[in-house]
Amino acid sequence: MLLAKPLSDVLGACIEGLDLSQAMDAEQRQGLADALHRHGFVVIKNQSLTAFQMVSFARQWGRPSPHVIDTFHHSEDANILILSNVFKHGKPTGLVDAGTYFHTDYSYLENVARCTILHAQDVPPAPNGTTFANQAKAYADLPSGMKAKIKDLVVKHHYGNRDDLDKQSRSVASVLNAEQAQRVNWVRHPLVKPHPFTGQLALYAVSGSSFGIEGLPDDEALDLLRELAAHATQEKYCHTNHYENGDVIVWDNALLLHSAPLIDLTRPRTLWRVTVLYPSMH
Repeated sequence: MLLAKPLSDVLGACIEGLDLSQAMDAEQRQGLADALHRHGFVVIKNQSLTAFQMVSFARQWGRPSPHVIDTFHHSEDANILILSNVFKHGKPTGLVDAGTYFHTDYSYLENVARCTILHAQDVPPAPNGTTFANQAKAYADLPSGMKAKIKDLVVKHHYGNRDDLDKQSRSVASVLNAEQAQRVNWVRHPLVKPHPFTGQLALYAVSGSSFGIEGLPDDEALDLLRELAAHATQEKYCHTNHYENGDVIVWDNALLLHSAPLIDLTRPRTLWRVTVLYPSMH
């Protein structure tokens, strides 16, 4: 039986008694999935995984999907994206700033992400963490009139941070090269989505990749999306998780928005990341 210790009143739990370098049995997998769906993200402390072990763990959630930015794929497994501010021989070894605005991973793809997994390799002392916002709680608190207004709306998504398109800015979405940019197109997702496993309703990706709403003028659509994003990222829905070396975190992209920290470039910081799609049944 897994012990899930809540990290806050709104989301997050720490899981004890797991060694992720070993294959989990069915009971452990179900316990971890239940904790993820209940708490939005789970942290497993004191892990030391090889690239192979990390991807093997990721496969227990679904199909790993390499990030469109293939410049910083791990040399042993392209499913791992290296997040790092470390330079070697004058060249970056990883993606420095990874989404320093509220967003949902892979919401710009037709096949959206089930979860994202990070493994802290070398991180500075806190504060150094990711801020998460519980989109099920945010939806539940909306007035009934707003729920009725948005229940059938479909949002137009594209790779990028709609509130910062300046390619020189550190809070722009990580800039794609021409070949990478050709691989992303416009996609559409419901504004309100039932969770694929629990059925719980939540706002979906109202910040970041959402650039419009079908059937609404762009200015009206953006006003509504920004109103919902401001509501959904209030402090009462948020919790920031600070990393320690050896941490493995898994977060539920159907349930959360998240925002990465703006990295202090003077302190080395390296994490590995794998993003997982839903199993084929979804």
